[in-house]
Amino acid sequence: MGARLLLARHGQTEWHAENRYAGTSEVALTEEGIRQADALAAYARRVKPDGLFCSPQRRARRTIEPAAEALELVPEIVADLRETYFGIAEGRTRDEVRQTNPEAVERFLADPVAGAFPGADDPAEAAERGARAIRAIAAATSGTALVVAHNTLLRLTLCQLLGIPLSRYRGVFPRLDNAAVTELEVSGDRTALVRFNLPVEPR
Repeated sequence: MGARLLLARHGQTEWHAENRYAGTSEVALTEEGIRQADALAAYARRVKPDGLFCSPQRRARRTIEPAAEALELVPEIVADLRETYFGIAEGRTRDEVRQTNPEAVERFLADPVAGAFPGADDPAEAAERGARAIRAIAAATSGTALVVAHNTLLRLTLCQLLGIPLSRYRGVFPRLDNAAVTELEVSGDRTALVRFNLPVEPR
């Protein structure tokens, strides 16, 4: 048996309604995002993870805070769990990018890896650092760990860990819902997907 990893996307942010690419920008949670963080904490109280890990970005740290308080654990901040930078799309909606650079949007929709937005992080490098972080967390975990990170970084990482072509990440994993949990079993280089996008609600 390997480590049980519970991967969660951060709670809803102020840019969620407009579907802006947040990337490495620091964006606060909405009231709904804070409620989602509280629901994740209630879930964590039930499953009792042995360790907590999160991205260094504010929205991820704010999401894991209620779980940390409930479990009396200190989250470990993992730099490699940060979200990817979206280049010319950072802080903008897809429609806003299309108005000034429609060709870039079409390339992205056709292949989000080979056609990543100009100036963006290399998706292959993001997938590799995400997988490296997850394997390191698994190696350091004797039981269960809760990991809070980001939508695109986690989808790329899942493809990397499960042997799915990175270019398919948007099709195979259309989205991770805010504060929903994806469960993995990780043992060395072997990864099993147990549950995907499990909603969590307080009880």
